[in-house]
Amino acid sequence: MATIALVDDDENIVTSVSMFLENEGYNVRSFNEGATALPHLIDNPPDLAIFDIKMPRMDGLELLRRVRQSSNLPVIFLTSKDDEFDEALGLDLGADDYIAKPFSHQLLARRIKAVLRRSQSDPGIDGDAGDQKAIQRGKLTMDPNRHACLWEGRPVRLTVTEFLILQSLAHRPGFVKSRDNLMDAAYDDQVYVDDRTIDSHIKRIRKKFREVDTSFDGIETLYGVGYRYKEA
Repeated sequence: MATIALVDDDENIVTSVSMFLENEGYNVRSFNEGATALPHLIDNPPDLAIFDIKMPRMDGLELLRRVRQSSNLPVIFLTSKDDEFDEALGLDLGADDYIAKPFSHQLLARRIKAVLRRSQSDPGIDGDAGDQKAIQRGKLTMDPNRHACLWEGRPVRLTVTEFLILQSLAHRPGFVKSRDNLMDAAYDDQVYVDDRTIDSHIKRIRKKFREVDTSFDGIETLYGVGYRYKEA
Protein backbone atom coordinates (compact mmCIF):
# COMPACT_ATOMS: atom_id res chain seq x y z
CA MET A 1 0.00 0.00 0.00
CA ALA A 2 0.93 3.64 -0.37
CA THR A 3 3.01 5.54 2.17
CA ILE A 4 1.45 8.71 3.60
CA ALA A 5 3.26 11.44 5.52
CA LEU A 6 1.11 13.26 8.08
CA VAL A 7 2.39 16.62 9.37
CA ASP A 8 0.32 18.22 12.15
CA ASP A 9 1.17 19.72 15.53
CA ASP A 10 -2.09 18.47 17.07
CA GLU A 11 -1.25 15.18 18.80
CA ASN A 12 -4.89 14.10 18.88
CA ILE A 13 -5.24 14.46 15.10
CA VAL A 14 -1.91 12.74 14.46
CA THR A 15 -2.87 9.80 16.67
CA SER A 16 -6.44 9.34 15.43
CA VAL A 17 -5.67 9.86 11.71
CA SER A 18 -2.57 7.64 11.85
CA MET A 19 -4.50 4.81 13.48
CA PHE A 20 -7.32 5.11 10.96
CA LEU A 21 -5.03 5.17 7.92
CA GLU A 22 -2.97 2.24 9.21
CA ASN A 23 -6.20 0.28 9.65
CA GLU A 24 -6.99 1.16 6.02
CA GLY A 25 -3.71 -0.47 5.01
CA TYR A 26 -1.51 2.60 4.48
CA ASN A 27 2.01 3.03 5.79
CA VAL A 28 2.01 6.25 7.83
CA ARG A 29 4.94 8.47 8.78
CA SER A 30 3.92 11.23 11.20
CA PHE A 31 5.63 14.50 12.11
CA ASN A 32 4.68 17.23 14.58
CA GLU A 33 6.21 20.16 12.71
CA GLY A 34 7.11 21.16 9.19
CA ALA A 35 10.81 21.85 9.81
CA THR A 36 11.35 18.28 11.03
CA ALA A 37 9.31 16.77 8.21
CA LEU A 38 10.95 18.67 5.33
CA PRO A 39 14.19 16.69 4.91
CA HIS A 40 12.32 13.40 5.12
CA LEU A 41 9.80 14.53 2.49
CA ILE A 42 12.61 15.50 0.11
CA ASP A 43 15.11 12.67 0.74
CA ASN A 44 12.58 9.85 1.08
CA PRO A 45 9.32 11.11 -0.40
CA PRO A 46 6.06 9.32 0.44
CA ASP A 47 3.29 8.69 -2.10
CA LEU A 48 1.15 11.48 -0.59
CA ALA A 49 1.44 14.02 2.22
CA ILE A 50 -1.14 15.63 4.49
CA PHE A 51 -0.16 19.04 5.91
CA ASP A 52 -1.85 21.10 8.58
CA ILE A 53 -1.68 24.77 7.62
CA LYS A 54 -1.15 26.35 11.04
CA MET A 55 1.99 24.95 12.69
CA PRO A 56 4.82 26.59 14.68
CA ARG A 57 8.28 27.25 13.19
CA MET A 58 7.27 26.26 9.65
CA ASP A 59 3.60 26.29 8.68
CA GLY A 60 2.02 24.14 6.01
CA LEU A 61 2.19 26.84 3.34
CA GLU A 62 5.93 27.33 3.78
CA LEU A 63 6.45 23.57 3.90
CA LEU A 64 4.64 23.24 0.59
CA ARG A 65 6.75 26.04 -0.94
CA ARG A 66 9.93 24.20 0.05
CA VAL A 67 8.68 20.83 -1.18
CA ARG A 68 7.55 22.29 -4.53
CA GLN A 69 11.10 23.47 -5.24
CA SER A 70 12.11 19.90 -5.96
CA SER A 71 9.04 17.66 -5.95
CA ASN A 72 5.51 17.22 -7.32
CA LEU A 73 4.53 15.23 -4.23
CA PRO A 74 0.70 15.10 -3.95
CA VAL A 75 -0.40 17.19 -0.95
CA ILE A 76 -3.71 17.54 0.88
CA PHE A 77 -4.13 20.42 3.34
CA LEU A 78 -6.02 20.28 6.62
CA THR A 79 -7.53 23.69 7.36
CA SER A 80 -9.94 25.32 9.76
CA LYS A 81 -13.17 26.56 8.23
CA ASP A 82 -12.08 30.17 8.88
CA ASP A 83 -8.90 29.92 6.77
CA GLU A 84 -10.40 30.89 3.41
CA PHE A 85 -7.39 33.00 2.42
CA ASP A 86 -4.96 30.25 3.35
CA GLU A 87 -6.96 27.71 1.36
CA ALA A 88 -6.77 29.83 -1.78
CA LEU A 89 -3.06 30.48 -1.33
CA GLY A 90 -2.40 26.81 -0.67
CA LEU A 91 -4.13 25.74 -3.86
CA ASP A 92 -2.25 28.40 -5.83
CA LEU A 93 1.01 27.01 -4.44
CA GLY A 94 0.14 23.59 -5.79
CA ALA A 95 -1.79 21.69 -3.14
CA ASP A 96 -3.94 18.95 -4.64
CA ASP A 97 -6.88 19.38 -2.29
CA TYR A 98 -7.87 20.57 1.16
CA ILE A 99 -10.25 19.39 3.85
CA ALA A 100 -11.74 21.69 6.47
CA LYS A 101 -11.69 20.68 10.13
CA PRO A 102 -13.59 19.04 11.64
CA PHE A 103 -13.70 16.25 9.07
CA SER A 104 -14.75 12.63 8.97
CA HIS A 105 -12.10 9.95 8.51
CA GLN A 106 -14.16 8.45 5.70
CA LEU A 107 -14.08 11.73 3.79
CA LEU A 108 -10.30 11.91 4.20
CA ALA A 109 -9.97 8.32 2.95
CA ARG A 110 -12.00 9.10 -0.18
CA ARG A 111 -9.93 12.21 -0.96
CA ILE A 112 -6.67 10.29 -0.46
CA LYS A 113 -7.79 7.56 -2.86
CA ALA A 114 -8.84 10.12 -5.46
CA VAL A 115 -5.59 12.10 -5.27
CA LEU A 116 -3.47 8.94 -5.38
CA ARG A 117 -5.46 7.62 -8.34
CA ARG A 118 -4.94 10.86 -10.22
CA SER A 119 -1.24 11.18 -9.39
CA GLN A 120 -0.43 7.58 -10.35
CA SER A 121 -2.35 7.56 -13.65
CA ASP A 122 -1.29 8.49 -17.14
CA PRO A 123 -2.45 12.09 -17.80
CA GLY A 124 -3.95 11.07 -21.13
CA ILE A 125 -7.56 9.96 -21.56
CA ASP A 126 -8.33 6.77 -23.45
CA GLY A 127 -11.92 6.06 -22.42
CA ASP A 128 -11.15 2.45 -21.46
CA ALA A 129 -9.89 2.89 -17.92
CA GLY A 130 -12.01 2.09 -14.89
CA ASP A 131 -15.77 1.79 -14.57
CA GLN A 132 -17.05 5.33 -15.11
CA LYS A 133 -17.44 6.74 -18.59
CA ALA A 134 -15.49 9.82 -19.62
CA ILE A 135 -17.61 12.96 -20.04
CA GLN A 136 -17.32 14.83 -23.34
CA ARG A 137 -18.91 18.29 -23.46
CA GLY A 138 -17.72 20.29 -26.44
CA LYS A 139 -14.11 21.26 -25.75
CA LEU A 140 -14.23 19.67 -22.28
CA THR A 141 -13.26 16.07 -21.53
CA MET A 142 -13.35 14.65 -18.01
CA ASP A 143 -12.29 11.14 -17.01
CA PRO A 144 -13.53 10.36 -13.45
CA ASN A 145 -11.43 7.18 -13.27
CA ARG A 146 -8.17 9.05 -13.76
CA HIS A 147 -9.35 12.35 -12.31
CA ALA A 148 -8.11 13.88 -15.55
CA CYS A 149 -9.53 17.00 -17.17
CA LEU A 150 -8.75 18.30 -20.66
CA TRP A 151 -9.80 21.46 -22.50
CA GLU A 152 -9.27 21.25 -26.26
CA GLY A 153 -6.88 18.39 -25.55
CA ARG A 154 -4.81 20.38 -23.07
CA PRO A 155 -4.67 19.30 -19.42
CA VAL A 156 -6.27 21.42 -16.71
CA ARG A 157 -5.05 20.47 -13.25
CA LEU A 158 -7.98 20.49 -10.82
CA THR A 159 -8.09 19.55 -7.17
CA VAL A 160 -10.39 16.69 -6.24
CA THR A 161 -13.01 19.13 -4.93
CA GLU A 162 -12.84 21.28 -8.07
CA PHE A 163 -13.12 18.19 -10.26
CA LEU A 164 -16.25 17.00 -8.44
CA ILE A 165 -17.90 20.42 -8.71
CA LEU A 166 -17.17 20.72 -12.43
CA GLN A 167 -18.25 17.13 -13.03
CA SER A 168 -21.59 17.87 -11.36
CA LEU A 169 -22.09 20.93 -13.58
CA ALA A 170 -20.95 19.23 -16.80
CA HIS A 171 -23.09 16.17 -16.21
CA ARG A 172 -26.18 18.12 -17.35
CA PRO A 173 -25.22 21.18 -19.42
CA GLY A 174 -27.73 24.00 -19.25
CA PHE A 175 -29.25 22.82 -15.97
CA VAL A 176 -28.77 25.10 -12.98
CA LYS A 177 -27.07 23.67 -9.88
CA SER A 178 -27.57 25.50 -6.63
CA ARG A 179 -24.71 25.90 -4.21
CA ASP A 180 -26.36 23.24 -2.03
CA ASN A 181 -26.33 20.84 -4.99
CA LEU A 182 -22.64 21.48 -5.54
CA MET A 183 -21.88 21.07 -1.83
CA ASP A 184 -23.59 17.67 -1.91
CA ALA A 185 -21.53 16.68 -4.97
CA ALA A 186 -18.17 17.68 -3.50
CA TYR A 187 -18.41 17.25 0.26
CA ASP A 188 -19.30 14.63 2.80
CA ASP A 189 -22.60 15.39 4.53
CA GLN A 190 -20.78 15.53 7.88
CA VAL A 191 -18.68 18.50 6.78
CA TYR A 192 -20.04 22.03 6.91
CA VAL A 193 -19.10 24.47 4.14
CA ASP A 194 -20.70 27.81 3.39
CA ASP A 195 -21.67 29.48 0.12
CA ARG A 196 -18.42 31.42 -0.07
CA THR A 197 -16.43 28.19 -0.24
CA ILE A 198 -18.32 27.03 -3.34
CA ASP A 199 -17.94 30.49 -4.89
CA SER A 200 -14.19 30.37 -4.23
CA HIS A 201 -13.93 26.97 -5.91
CA ILE A 202 -15.81 28.23 -8.97
CA LYS A 203 -13.50 31.24 -9.16
CA ARG A 204 -10.42 29.01 -9.10
CA ILE A 205 -11.88 26.62 -11.69
CA ARG A 206 -12.47 29.53 -14.07
CA LYS A 207 -8.97 30.86 -13.44
CA LYS A 208 -7.38 27.51 -14.27
CA PHE A 209 -9.33 27.14 -17.51
CA ARG A 210 -8.51 30.71 -18.54
CA GLU A 211 -4.83 29.94 -18.12
CA VAL A 212 -5.36 27.40 -20.90
CA ASP A 213 -7.96 29.40 -22.89
CA THR A 214 -8.38 33.10 -22.12
CA SER A 215 -11.85 33.07 -23.72
CA PHE A 216 -13.23 30.33 -21.44
CA ASP A 217 -16.79 31.12 -20.34
CA GLY A 218 -18.17 27.64 -19.76
CA ILE A 219 -19.48 28.26 -16.24
CA GLU A 220 -22.32 30.75 -15.94
CA THR A 221 -23.40 32.44 -12.71
CA LEU A 222 -27.11 32.89 -12.12
CA TYR A 223 -27.12 35.37 -9.26
CA GLY A 224 -29.22 34.23 -6.34
CA VAL A 225 -29.74 30.81 -7.93
CA GLY A 226 -26.48 29.02 -8.61
CA TYR A 227 -24.29 27.94 -11.54
CA ARG A 228 -24.63 26.04 -14.79
CA TYR A 229 -22.28 24.65 -17.39
CA LYS A 230 -22.61 26.11 -20.87
CA GLU A 231 -21.47 23.62 -23.48
CA ALA A 232 -19.17 25.26 -26.03
